[in-house]
Amino acid sequence: MNYPWYDVIKNNQSIEQGDFIPNCPIVIPPVNIETNETIEMEIQIVDVIVLSQSCDLENDNIEIVQVCPYKTLKEFITSLPIEHNETVKAKQKVVDNLRKGFLPGYHILNKFDDHFNDYLVVDFRNLYGIHINALKLIVQKLELHIRLLPPYREHLSQAFARFFMRVGLPQDIKVDNNYFKKQ
Repeated sequence: MNYPWYDVIKNNQSIEQGDFIPNCPIVIPPVNIETNETIEMEIQIVDVIVLSQSCDLENDNIEIVQVCPYKTLKEFITSLPIEHNETVKAKQKVVDNLRKGFLPGYHILNKFDDHFNDYLVVDFRNLYGIHINALKLIVQKLELHIRLLPPYREHLSQAFARFFMRVGLPQDIKVDNNYFKKQ
């Protein structure tokens, strides 16, 4: 069976999990916030994908929509430390680790000819919120937007859940090298 990765949504105001929103304005709060002071906010324009559940969006159960930035695989690899992008073998290892889910802060998505000429990497480490009404206005102005389809949308959601639910232990289990020699 053939399962397409994406759909092109034209003149549609609906927002679902897996929708790509290019050039989305994101409010970046200042490092220090003091009460009773005027706060200067920074706005960054970011290409994002919607992570909030479609049912919550459809039923107006949330005010703040969770989104994460995405970039091309080429941009992602270029942004890595030199030891990860210096050789073809190093780049292949990064891509293989992305594919296998060994880099939990990121998720790789397939190409989409005529729209995404490269693979995409979603960055879960930078989670943003945008008010649902602001996002609806942005989507209304788009002639079209791209939507990630099942089962790839659910795979993205599962990868985000694995990243979000990680538990860091204060002390890891250390198995002594002599353990296997005793048996």
